Amino acid sequence: MPLITNSKYRAPFYYRNGHVSTIAPNLLNKVKDPGYKRERLELPDGDFLDIDWLRNESSDEVIIISHGLEGSSLRHYVTSAAKYFRNKGCDVMAWNYRSCSGDMNRLLRLYHHGVTDDLGAIINHAIANRYKSIYLLGYSMGGSTTLKFLGEKGASLPKEIKAAAGFSVPCNLWNSAEMLLKQSNRIYKERFLKKLKKKIIAKSLQFPDDLDISGIKKLSTFHELDTRFTAPLHGFKSAQHFYESSTCDQFIFNIKIRTLIVNAKNDPLLGDKCYPYHLAKNHEFVYLETPEQGGHVGFPIGDNSHSWSEMRAWEFFKS
Repeated sequence: MPLITNSKYRAPFYYRNGHVSTIAPNLLNKVKDPGYKRERLELPDGDFLDIDWLRNESSDEVIIISHGLEGSSLRHYVTSAAKYFRNKGCDVMAWNYRSCSGDMNRLLRLYHHGVTDDLGAIINHAIANRYKSIYLLGYSMGGSTTLKFLGEKGASLPKEIKAAAGFSVPCNLWNSAEMLLKQSNRIYKERFLKKLKKKIIAKSLQFPDDLDISGIKKLSTFHELDTRFTAPLHGFKSAQHFYESSTCDQFIFNIKIRTLIVNAKNDPLLGDKCYPYHLAKNHEFVYLETPEQGGHVGFPIGDNSHSWSEMRAWEFFKS
């Protein structure tokens, strides 16, 4: 499909800086429970996933929302999207990655950009609930997981899945991790590392004999954290092996369903390799849209009740 070079998104003048578009919506949009009904989905491996539902009375369509790194179903961009799509008449499944729902998961594993089995379990649960049309929507890491899942499945994707969209997707995982080393991105790196370290420390209380957290507070980069914890916890040989195995760009070629990727050009967390122009240029199913503004999971429109991203996703799903 042709690249979408004439994006209609234009940020208000006071949001045109990428950092402002990234940070301001997080501060201004108060996180509120939109009326979720929580369901705990038990998994075959003995763990669980918490799903927060918004339902209409008789919808046969559902939108599955996957959140970003250290996010949850209560992040402002998820609650905004959930309310928007519910008002359009769709049911919404805003699911939480393991350890992200407020309750620590049971097993000696957490989540990462390459985990797709849990998204598969959520989709199977939606199919079991007899939805005829399923749409996948992912933000940042959630977009990465979604694209990787679609590429892994290829032509064997369940017929109920009609389309997918990802916003602010770190299509090349190592390239995105490199961006966090920039001094201008220190605020994001410190925030992510602080939350991830806290989670690993909590996990060590569950498994004190299996998880050595000595010196964890001295770790100052994602590469150090991934070398020490992410890789060994999830069966990777090294941090580099984790990045190479989990990055979603290597799976995009095999996507067989209409998929939209929207990455703003001023996204502070995405490097050049996160804009897969060469993959989308002649792809039958993948559309790549790169508006000039938007920041990372921002795309504000001035009305703090919602953002352009859910409007664009709905337009794409229904086109």
